[in-house]
Amino acid sequence: MILTVLIAGLAFSTSREIAVSRLLPAAPALAAAMWPVLPTILLGAFCLLTMIVLSLFYTDLGTQYTSAAIVAVTLAAAYGSHVRLQREEILFHVRLVADAAQKVLLRPLPHRIEDVEIESLYLAAQEQARIGGDFYEAMGTPYGVRLLIGDVRGKGLSAVGAASAVISCFREAAYDEPDLKGIIHRLETTITRHSAAFPVPDQPEHFATALLAEIPHGGGHIRLLNCGHPPPMITHCGQVRVLEPATPSPPLNLAALIGDRYWVDVVALAPGDQVLLYTDGVSETRDRNGQFFPLSDWMQQQGLEHPRELLDRLHRDLLQHSGGRLDDDIAALALRCSSAQERDPVGP
Repeated sequence: MILTVLIAGLAFSTSREIAVSRLLPAAPALAAAMWPVLPTILLGAFCLLTMIVLSLFYTDLGTQYTSAAIVAVTLAAAYGSHVRLQREEILFHVRLVADAAQKVLLRPLPHRIEDVEIESLYLAAQEQARIGGDFYEAMGTPYGVRLLIGDVRGKGLSAVGAASAVISCFREAAYDEPDLKGIIHRLETTITRHSAAFPVPDQPEHFATALLAEIPHGGGHIRLLNCGHPPPMITHCGQVRVLEPATPSPPLNLAALIGDRYWVDVVALAPGDQVLLYTDGVSETRDRNGQFFPLSDWMQQQGLEHPRELLDRLHRDLLQHSGGRLDDDIAALALRCSSAQERDPVGP
């Protein structure tokens, strides 16, 4: 509309030799990119009417040719608007289906399981995506609270498929297996079968890093089985400690190459302690100079705030460090064991 009024005003106020009126067909052409069919046609009709009014004042503007151009462009623009609306509707329904599928795969976690507060953070590097190759899950089981966080090699739909297979297997195995080693063996079998069933042209096989954690009923400690994953961090009495595995375990789908021996570490976990689980997208976020995000130093500067506040700060500082651009998927889980006062605020 602004363009139409501007062209019409210039056409009336300038000399006829300039012939600004010949730009009128541009208005309905531009409208087709934003407007529905009927408003586009009405704008074309307004441009045609404007041209007819101009011809009453200037008889040698080539009115018949400009009018024909307005009619032709308006009809083409109306058809283009119709096609655009159809494609937008199809894209809208596709996004609804994709969004529903992504929510099923990476479902929202409960904020509390037994005495453990849990919050999650996920940032997909690929635009318009909710999930990628990183994954996590947490659930209450007969053996305590069990958690999984991991990262599939690669990006795109192939990585999402492998992550989906691992998460689905974990949701079943976490209830059935009495120890973490039994769960990891089932995850290993699942990703091996998935890699064989869905090969990827640019890589011979999928593999994934994974970290399993278990907090038994009543707390007191946390069991960790780390399969090539970045080590978690624990904050105890204001001190941050990196929980490196005593003996590394092989990543998923690499056991056939480097052995299938797995080791579980047991770490004391007192009420009020906070644990941060994360993928390498967090620790390897780079700034413009190529410097990694100083996660350990950053964690040391944080207090024992609520896990949601911790992840919100992490989200903000990661985006600030990277300049708002992420080169890899980011996933993180923050856990905190409730103190006795938080579990029983009224007291005896």
